[in-house]
Amino acid sequence: MVFDNTLTAPVTKRNGPISPDTLALTPSQMGFLWCFLGALFVVRLVAMVLVPFTDTTEARYAEIARKMLETGDWITPQFQYGVPFWGKPPLHTWLSAAGMGAFGVNEFAARLPIFAVACALLMLVYYWARAEKGKGFALVSTAILASSGMFFIASAVVMTDLVLIFGTTLSMVAFWNAIQLRARARLWGYLFFVGLAVGLLAKGPLAVVLTGLPVGLWVLTDNRWKDTWHRIPWFSGTLLMLIIAAPWYLAAEFKTPGFLRYFIVGEHFERFTVPGWKGDLYGSGHRQPRGMIWLFGLLAFLPWSLFFLRPILRFRTIAEKFRGDDGGWGRYQLFWTLSPLIFFTAAGNTLAPYALPALPSAAILLVLCWIDDSSSGAPVSNRSIQVFKGLALGLTAIMAVALIILAFAPGLISTKSQKTLVAETTRLAPSDGGDLVYWKERYYSAEFYTRGKARRIDSGGALARLITDARRDFLAIRPRDIGDIPANVMDRFSPIGQFGKVMLFLEKPLTNSPATSLQGSLS
Repeated sequence: MVFDNTLTAPVTKRNGPISPDTLALTPSQMGFLWCFLGALFVVRLVAMVLVPFTDTTEARYAEIARKMLETGDWITPQFQYGVPFWGKPPLHTWLSAAGMGAFGVNEFAARLPIFAVACALLMLVYYWARAEKGKGFALVSTAILASSGMFFIASAVVMTDLVLIFGTTLSMVAFWNAIQLRARARLWGYLFFVGLAVGLLAKGPLAVVLTGLPVGLWVLTDNRWKDTWHRIPWFSGTLLMLIIAAPWYLAAEFKTPGFLRYFIVGEHFERFTVPGWKGDLYGSGHRQPRGMIWLFGLLAFLPWSLFFLRPILRFRTIAEKFRGDDGGWGRYQLFWTLSPLIFFTAAGNTLAPYALPALPSAAILLVLCWIDDSSSGAPVSNRSIQVFKGLALGLTAIMAVALIILAFAPGLISTKSQKTLVAETTRLAPSDGGDLVYWKERYYSAEFYTRGKARRIDSGGALARLITDARRDFLAIRPRDIGDIPANVMDRFSPIGQFGKVMLFLEKPLTNSPATSLQGSLS
């Protein structure tokens, strides 16, 4: 099985002569790639059902979406009942809450809308790449993007990032088409601003930066100022963007004053410029060495990031090809890939998902580099193709095995999720049962699986009220914290078992022990 790499002659396409590097595939090769994508689809779909919500990130966002559905408050996401969550705009929350409203409160329903967005993003990349470089090129690029480590994980996780990169990808595709196409250029120009609006509602002004930086670099280096000014509907498009995104921002500030100051200044300036930022209301700053985003980018694109090694070693050849690309396609992908990494290089607080906006273009850029490399007289070897096939099959096998393990050994993930513990409390719930309380720790997954009933306590008074309320409650506590509670109080609970890092206890039936003596032990 070999790839047939050919170069088509320059053709007049869109705004002028472009020499697309067409990656021609045999029918069997196309079939292999479609089967690979199908296997990824099935594995990810099954994982949406089997994998429970884990603390802290996904469980937190899922619980916020569940609270939105329960309370009917679609303006202000809630960190706790009555406590606003100002950390992120609500687009992903709306999607997950709508999914649970349609299909019930469960993992699959919360993840399904995010997965649908991921599939739409892959289709957008495929059809764009096909229009520019042909079916084979588009299929390889899409397969690489879909199977890259961070994208595969994020494609069905209740988080902001996947919705954000859909918005930035739509804007980047729309901008290119608006500049290059004569037909429907104005429609693509408006879609550019629709993508920005999606980004604003997914993660905020960061979307404008992540789109504006690569677009600006490409316009500058390719001297496309005139086309950009005339083909992009800047005034009416900006108005459209504001009509879509601004109402929620205004409503959120009106409903909970202080939101704009915290979100715009805190989340979009201080978070990235102040190492170990202390202003986070919902967690803590993720302090990392400056420049860590480059390592995150490498890890996010695994295993395919390793394939950039050969083009890097042949940098001069690749650079010459990009400089000779009259359409600017290669440079557009390069600037798009590098912009998030450059932008976050100086950030004092970074996370691995911050590299996600670079992945759609990285997949296209990787295929471009290998084809450009082969056109210079160094064709893609059969060995490289076998490595690609081996990685594709290996990734599918690894993911399938992981799903089987999760299906038959769910306890392996219990250290990060409270689903098994909550199920045990449901099974053992006495007729006079009360609540599930956690000592000093908050577990969002427990709140989700108990429909908001699990709660955290951290004071002796709260524990005293718990054991004197004539109901038998469950107490979940880390073994290291048991010493914080007097022995005569712990004697009021029977151990059930350990679930990951948490031990579960059930309150014994109420005895004639004076409540005052127990309260005195906790005072």
